[in-house]
This record gives sequence, C-alpha cells and structure tokens, in this order.
Amino acid sequence: MRRLFFRMTRTQARQMPVAPGWAAEVLRFLVGGLLNAVVGYGTYLVLLHWMSYEVAYAIAYVVGIAVSYVFNAVYVFRQPMRLRSALRYPFVYLMQFLLGLVLLKILIEGLHVSTRLAPLLVAVLTIPATFLASRLIMRAN
Repeated sequence: MRRLFFRMTRTQARQMPVAPGWAAEVLRFLVGGLLNAVVGYGTYLVLLHWMSYEVAYAIAYVVGIAVSYVFNAVYVFRQPMRLRSALRYPFVYLMQFLLGLVLLKILIEGLHVSTRLAPLLVAVLTIPATFLASRLIMRAN
C-alpha cells in the first residue's frame, strides 16, 4: 500500500504542468527571504535593547519591506522597479505584518515562545502567502 502511494505521487508529479520559470523564482525568493530575514532579525535584535518587542518588530519590518522590494524586483522576478509596483508592494507586507503580528502574539503570549525566536517562526509561517502576493504585484502590467 505504501509503495502504491509513492508511485502515484511520483506519477502525478510528473504529469503536473510547471511554468518554466516557476521553480527558479521560488528558489530565488527563498534566497531573498533568507537575506531579508537576516537583515530584519538583526534589526529586531538591535532595537530590542531599547524598545518593546512590538515596536522593534514594526521598525524591523519596515526595513525589511524596502530590502525585499529591491531584491524581489531586481533578482527574484527580474522586473524593472516601477513606481506602480513600489506603491503596491507595501500592501503585501501590510497583510503579512498583520498576520505576523497576530502570530507573534499567539506565539509569545499564548504559547510562551521566546521573544527572540518567535519572529523567526512568523517569517517561516508567512512565506507562501508572501511569495504569491509578491509575484502577483511584480508581474502585474
């Protein structure tokens, strides 16, 4: 039975249509996300010395939006940086910020996860939605 399941999965995977640049975009997005996480987390840790975790998270988040937009436009989706996409791009991160803030509160206050670890978990949990929304905005004409 187990063997049949894996054969079916491989067969289905071979038959699924994949856009030519899709896998490369996902890989570049993950690299960019890693870079952005390092910049954002470093900013968060520095700011945590002087302010609450909520304020530190918000400021680090804004820094991350700027880094992310440039990296995603130039490297991930290979699109020119346009005023229209630059103005729309923060809405992706507004959605992600609100989702992240809810997750952060749940992790820290509900599940008692460390204030140092929780933002890393939030970053991982919000990756799929962020990729799809970023791709939609960057590829829009």
